[in-house]
Amino acid sequence: MTTHASGTFEVKLNPQADDKVGDSTVGRMSIDKQFHGDLEASSKGQMLTAMTDVTGSAGYVAIERVSGKLHGHSGTFALQHSGTMARGAPQLTITVVPDSGTGELVGLAGKMTIDIVDGKHFYDFEYTLAKPQ
Repeated sequence: MTTHASGTFEVKLNPQADDKVGDSTVGRMSIDKQFHGDLEASSKGQMLTAMTDVTGSAGYVAIERVSGKLHGHSGTFALQHSGTMARGAPQLTITVVPDSGTGELVGLAGKMTIDIVDGKHFYDFEYTLAKPQ
């Protein structure tokens, strides 16, 4: 059975200045999030970015480990991000890394969407929580 979780989150992205790849269009950032609502959790992760000379075009990939409670179920899980922006048009996929759930979140699968409205971040998480076999 598919379940929906929703709420807000705050995110802090910190550039990792010590990362020298030799190309100023490629960057790396640490991710620090606090989720509120149906998902009461925090996360830590890493993001890689690619900028272009065209305004509004870029790409990123990221992995973050989420730790907390999802609808009262305690544990951790990993989210994998893949996003592009083509001249201002966004495309973003965020999925639970298969078999990354721990504790009461073993068997978690799903996808998350993010909306930013007036500078505030909102998430919608569509997931299933299968019992381990």
